Amino acid sequence: MHLTRDVPLDPAQSALLFIDVQNFSARRDGGEFRDLPEDEFWRIYGWFFEKFERETLPNMQALQRGFRRAGIEVMYTTIESLTKDGRDRSLDYKITGFNVPKGSWDARVLDALAPGDDEIVLPKTSSSVFVSTHIDYVLRNLGVRQLVISGLVTDQCVESAIRDACDLGYLVTQVTDACLTYSQERHDASVRAIRGYCRQVTTAALLAEIGQPDA
Repeated sequence: MHLTRDVPLDPAQSALLFIDVQNFSARRDGGEFRDLPEDEFWRIYGWFFEKFERETLPNMQALQRGFRRAGIEVMYTTIESLTKDGRDRSLDYKITGFNVPKGSWDARVLDALAPGDDEIVLPKTSSSVFVSTHIDYVLRNLGVRQLVISGLVTDQCVESAIRDACDLGYLVTQVTDACLTYSQERHDASVRAIRGYCRQVTTAALLAEIGQPDA
């Protein structure tokens, strides 16, 4: 039998996971950027926000609509501590200075991609959602074997999730134009580096595959 990662989605065994598309990291007034002077913010993150709002977020919204219409599970993970002071977060997040308090505005998924009332949101305190949440247990309970990944940022939390999902036995599909990091160069380098772990498709191609080309 020939084994391959290039397997079309079986809706009954698939889920779409959005990574860190939240107020903290995807809004100008989010906690990650709030204290930056305006000129410094636009110099460092201007390209990212322009690209995110013009292309990446609309692609995410199309995926969300299409997967919901197709009856495929849609899930979310966000950076969020289990405590208000963040004492439970990883050493890496403590060193980086990331603290998204439990229940805070920063921890919420963007309104533009708001979860439905019966969609799963998993708070995490590490780069990989598989390290600091019970997502593997949840996915197996749901019967998921094929995991579609979209989110922020490509070369950090997205890449970590892809590698761990692959190692845990999932067939992973990365939606390359529904992920983003802080420069085109970094995004492209990550997509090239992770290619051996997953199938890579565009939003339009994946929506056509699940029979939702107009989502």
